[in-house]
Amino acid sequence: MTATAPMDPAVDARFMALALALGRRGLGNTWPNPAVGAVIVRNEPGGPVVVGRGWTQPGGRPHAEVEALGRAGAAARGATIYTTLEPCSHFGQTPPCADAIIAAGIARVVSALDDPNPEIAGEGYRRLRAAGITVVTGVGADEARRAHAGHVCRMREGRPHVTLKLAVSADGKAGLAGRRPAAITGEAARERVHRCRAMHDAILVGIGTALADDPLLTVRLPGMLQRSPIRVVLDSALRLSPESKLARGAREVPLWILAGPDAPPARADALRAQGAEVLQVEGSGDRRDLAAALKLISARGITRLLVEGGPTVAGAFLTGGVVDEAVLLRSPIEIGPDGIDALEGLPLTALTRSPRLHSRGVETVGSDTVEIFERN
Repeated sequence: MTATAPMDPAVDARFMALALALGRRGLGNTWPNPAVGAVIVRNEPGGPVVVGRGWTQPGGRPHAEVEALGRAGAAARGATIYTTLEPCSHFGQTPPCADAIIAAGIARVVSALDDPNPEIAGEGYRRLRAAGITVVTGVGADEARRAHAGHVCRMREGRPHVTLKLAVSADGKAGLAGRRPAAITGEAARERVHRCRAMHDAILVGIGTALADDPLLTVRLPGMLQRSPIRVVLDSALRLSPESKLARGAREVPLWILAGPDAPPARADALRAQGAEVLQVEGSGDRRDLAAALKLISARGITRLLVEGGPTVAGAFLTGGVVDEAVLLRSPIEIGPDGIDALEGLPLTALTRSPRLHSRGVETVGSDTVEIFERN
């Protein structure tokens, strides 16, 4: 088999699955760049052999293709590279990956997904083909769309991909009467939530949740504190205390507070003194202008946003039509009729029967269940 001969589609699918698995290592850790995976494969007499692997490094550089090429060295010449996103073709903070692929002597490029970045948008493929490289696209595209949903949403819609997380009791409640927090799910489900946090660039709550729970919003799994996302609080009047856990931890894990235009300057100064960033967003009252907030977050590089923020914020995101994915954790425990509904002013069916979302299935996690919904 020559280097440029087409591989069996099943072989292409197998190595693209490996590239996608490698890329997922970077989720939540590469923004503002996408978390790409790349695999370089040579056709040897005994069959295809992996000679290089790479994934986007923290902060978005080096890119996955360059990492894989560096590991492959001279073995990359005449080989196939599998990449989960179209190789970049523009000079950013690093030279184009397409140029690196050409210089390495790669014979064939298999790409899962076109890059919607207007600075690329097919130019990477054009440059590769112009150099005589065979380019195959669309292998593993469905899974790549999920892996790169944050990048695609930011490029096309100017906002991050939004995942809403809800933990509800068997009777659809999210807390105790008087807005008191309740431990609803078990340890296995809570560990799942922490892993979910680690795969997002930022986590958002409303001021109601911040005041009622005094949360940390970090990743509290062994050895993973450094994978904690940016913490974002919607706080129009700056009611968050400088002595809260969020504020006191702002120098260790970044905290962005989205305030209204009339927020008291003295409160902003006190929070900034703790290391928090106070950012002004247009809007009124406690119900923030979500479009403006999401645009601001996106402009600062966030591609994947996890919303954990209580019934009011959850209801606002659903009503605003900006939920792209939802993670619904259900407990077998009942709280009772005095508990707080999971969605402020909405039945839970606003999520579970939303015409915008469909269920990808239910999984048992410990004593609880997890159901994933995604945008149609």
